[in-house]
Amino acid sequence: MTHILHSTALRYFVEVANTGSIAEASARLHVATSAISRQIAKLEYEVHAQLFDRQSRGMTLSRAGEALLGYARKSLLEAEQIVHDIDSAQNSLASVVKLACSEGFATDFLPSLIHRFRQINPRVHFELAVTRPDDATQLVRTGDADLALTFSLTVQTDVDIIHACRAPVFALMRSDHPLATRRQLSLAEIAEHPLLLSKPGTTIRTLIDVAAGAEGIALTPVFVTNNSEALYRYAQLSGAITFSSAITVRGKPTNDALVAVPLAGKVHQRRIQVQTMLGRTLPVAVREFADFLVAELRRVPGMAREARTSRRARA
Repeated sequence: MTHILHSTALRYFVEVANTGSIAEASARLHVATSAISRQIAKLEYEVHAQLFDRQSRGMTLSRAGEALLGYARKSLLEAEQIVHDIDSAQNSLASVVKLACSEGFATDFLPSLIHRFRQINPRVHFELAVTRPDDATQLVRTGDADLALTFSLTVQTDVDIIHACRAPVFALMRSDHPLATRRQLSLAEIAEHPLLLSKPGTTIRTLIDVAAGAEGIALTPVFVTNNSEALYRYAQLSGAITFSSAITVRGKPTNDALVAVPLAGKVHQRRIQVQTMLGRTLPVAVREFADFLVAELRRVPGMAREARTSRRARA
């Protein structure tokens, strides 16, 4: 069967799986719908199974299709990498590392890390997609990103976790705030002061809302936004309290930095995860940057490493 599962058929299959439509896959690939249909039918004949359930609103993967999809994505990525490696050896092409991250890592942490890495490895280029945590993970699943660096509230089971560590939530405020010298702060104490919050749906807002609900505390923010830099800047200007992780405020100029005070009570911790596609063998440049990234995460104060960390992606 393996000689039949060639890249063209797999590429068409993956695109239909991604879009849920032969017509949409045709538009994206600039290939006739009839050609895509023939390749899908050929694959189904060779694997002796129906890969899609045909429905009036589109096509959804069958169980057999779901099983094939993971193989297809890895196979196409590895084929692309082999071609790139050959071209690189002959034409001195740069390696490209595709990253996805949630917003908290994009302001300073990853740009600084990429800059330092490229000073050592100038032939490695980067693409960075900044998106929601779940979307960053999905980009890794589909192969549109080599690595995802993201906050997570749960353990992801359908990606390889190269590294995981706990990321405590801190209350941020100006040094002249009356609570700035405290060793810990409860949500009840914070609720008595002007408060800034990220929009519902972010991991940090979810943790704060759950903890406040468990403690019967009503939080009434004076300013809500989906942008962490706007929260940080408004906290500087107004003297109000907001929430963040140590890694988000890391690298801020000392004269501009807010004071970070640990939270007491029932606020659970997020995880920071470095993710890659399940079972994928990472290209050399990606593996080297992953090592560089993990080493840096281990140096961040307060980032306690979790005991269980998958190493299969480095095999």
